[in-house]
Amino acid sequence: MAVPKKKHSKARTRRRRKINGKIGAPTLMTSPESGELVLRHRVDLTSGFYRGKRVVDTDEL
Repeated sequence: MAVPKKKHSKARTRRRRKINGKIGAPTLMTSPESGELVLRHRVDLTSGFYRGKRVVDTDEL
């Protein structure tokens, strides 16, 4: 089993974690029905459409 020869400093460890642990901005797309920005793979709540089909009745909301 491999054993490190020297201890890594806190700065080096934290730098590595910072680079690899970044959270990116969510991917948005324009809804063809309403024209608003919507998260991908989510129902557009203004129009009630998902993948070209009406899924949610917007009159109830």
